[in-house]
Amino acid sequence: MGKDSIFGDGVLKKIILSYTYVSIWIFLSFTVIVYNKYILDRKLYNWPFPISLTMIHMAFCSSLAFIAVRMLKLVDPVSLSLHVYLTSVLPIGALYSLSLWFSNSAYIYLSVSFIQMLKALMPVAVYTIGILFKKDALKSNTMGNMLAISLGVAVAAYGEAKYDSWGVFLQLGAVLFEATRLVMIQILLTSKGINLNPITSLYYVAPSCLAFLSIPWIIVEYPVLKQNSGFHFDFVIFWTNSLCAFALNLAVFLLVGKTSALTMNVAGVVKDWLLIAFSWSVIKDTVTLVNLFGYGLAFLGVAYYNYSKLQSLKATEMQKKVQAADDEAGKLLEEREEDGMEKKGDASV
Repeated sequence: MGKDSIFGDGVLKKIILSYTYVSIWIFLSFTVIVYNKYILDRKLYNWPFPISLTMIHMAFCSSLAFIAVRMLKLVDPVSLSLHVYLTSVLPIGALYSLSLWFSNSAYIYLSVSFIQMLKALMPVAVYTIGILFKKDALKSNTMGNMLAISLGVAVAAYGEAKYDSWGVFLQLGAVLFEATRLVMIQILLTSKGINLNPITSLYYVAPSCLAFLSIPWIIVEYPVLKQNSGFHFDFVIFWTNSLCAFALNLAVFLLVGKTSALTMNVAGVVKDWLLIAFSWSVIKDTVTLVNLFGYGLAFLGVAYYNYSKLQSLKATEMQKKVQAADDEAGKLLEEREEDGMEKKGDASV
């Protein structure tokens, strides 16, 4: 009875913690998206400088990551040679800076709800780029799944009340750069046995992002900011916004580390629906029935894709267990045969 209650309490505690991590991640992800929209939208805070905002985030996150790794020793740094940093980390930093720049820029032109619908194309982009770099195999059923997601997003775009071609271009560009970054992480880091958690990722990648973003910033935004003498930097707004961005990275670390990447994908779907509801009810963005029908179709495609990945992972894990059991059985059989030979030898003597 005592063991059962302890087991029950342990399971309950694990479930409560998992839901807590999921809730924290959804809340912070939700907050960062809405906060960025608030700052960049010309109808709200009216500070349409996405490169500057991203650079503030990167500077803040770099500083806190340095404190966490070097001063507080909360996370051990990964040993990286200069060659590995230049050939592996810098390309990922460049892709990350482009992804953040484009995605933040899209908030100026598109509604929060429509951006979440366009983000449903992420599995399509990752799969396509994976095929191009020979990290994924071309499969007819997966391609059908990808076409269903793409069709759903196309229908959602068709039904968008405030469609903006430049905004769509920016968001699709952000998806493309982010998908390429995810594939490059597998090719340049994971395949070499280099695993970076969100804190060490910020420690190594955020400074390079800051450096890359400074180039377009000097050309595009700095001249405009220089002329905009009426703007006064609000430390409370930008500090809290940057703190939320850093906390989101910590939440990713907790969520993936304590649950799984699949849990994060499922939580992401919940977050997207909440953002669409918030965008419609609070921000008063127009969400049409065609929007919802298209996103619903894309959502089903993404859900099936995640389910297929889970089944594939389970099959791979089961295959490993069967292989390990076969190897163990083979070793036992060899040991028994060796023992039998030794006994025969002793008997003949």
